[in-house]
Amino acid sequence: MHMSDALLSPAVGGAGWLASAAFVAHSTRRLAGAADPGAPALMGLLGAFVFAGQMINFTIPGTGSSGHLGGGLLLAALLGPHAAFLVMTSVLTVQALLFGDGGLLALGCNVVNLGVFTCFLAYPLLFRPLVGVHATARRLTVAALLAAVVGLQLGAIAVVLETTVSGISRLPFATFLAFMAPIHLAIGAVEGLVTAAVLLYVTSTRPELLHRKHAEGRPLLPVLVVFALATGLLGGLLSWFASTRPDGLEWAVGRVSGSEELPVPSNGLSGALARWQEKTALLPDYSFGSAPEAEVESLPDGPAWPAPDAGTSLSGLLGGVVVLVLALGTGLVLRWGRSRGIGARVR
Repeated sequence: MHMSDALLSPAVGGAGWLASAAFVAHSTRRLAGAADPGAPALMGLLGAFVFAGQMINFTIPGTGSSGHLGGGLLLAALLGPHAAFLVMTSVLTVQALLFGDGGLLALGCNVVNLGVFTCFLAYPLLFRPLVGVHATARRLTVAALLAAVVGLQLGAIAVVLETTVSGISRLPFATFLAFMAPIHLAIGAVEGLVTAAVLLYVTSTRPELLHRKHAEGRPLLPVLVVFALATGLLGGLLSWFASTRPDGLEWAVGRVSGSEELPVPSNGLSGALARWQEKTALLPDYSFGSAPEAEVESLPDGPAWPAPDAGTSLSGLLGGVVVLVLALGTGLVLRWGRSRGIGARVR
């Protein structure tokens, strides 16, 4: 659900930047290093895991569309809403700058749509109350499903509202919403199941992590190693098997307008940011830009699948490392701020 600049006016895009910056400042003040000893490493590896997970699009049967993991709810469940939001911001920033995934003008709105609604609404208002103090498998699954669906629905509605207010793509509000809501309902259900599965693994090995507590004498390293291996597998290999069908947003835009990719204005702020993004995107669309040589199965409405591609593997591994470094660095800076007493002074 990464919005492109073609959907947004500079005014709405700028408002998204201001809103996301306000939430980043709020999250930084609330944390200011108040992380336990394992939090920076967990922030880094979970961020890399979510980045790699977002590369795996899954087909929505009967629609011609696909979806992918958002990851905000998973991050919030294991890191808390404020650290999760900062990690999600890191993921989306790396995707936009290095891989051209989501526009630069739209980056603020993407952070709000994928980060704010899951971390600050779906997680505290739905997931935590439903899980309760004793996180049984049933409670976790129900909570993850409901919170993921609601969080993604709020994000989908926000995309439609932001597009309508912008008024540059001429997508009718009611028609656009009629396509966006149902497809993201299905995507949210899959995300909820994936989130529940990951959380069930974590609670089976380190149940205290769900409450962000580290038990004495129980090292975090085994869990970190599992997430590191999963990240490498997802980004370096399984990304070849991602669905080649358009994601939910592209599919909805295509159904309404007849084209899945709308042109970005070549002049003004949108054009300037698009040209800048072309320079920063080292691997646009997570590839070297050449069509994959291997063609195993041809889809009637999309490229070959699976698509072994060295560029995709490099994108998955490089992006994961960059997100890891950025999120880990954020956690370390916050810890340093706590040690210097900065958190207490800014509250």
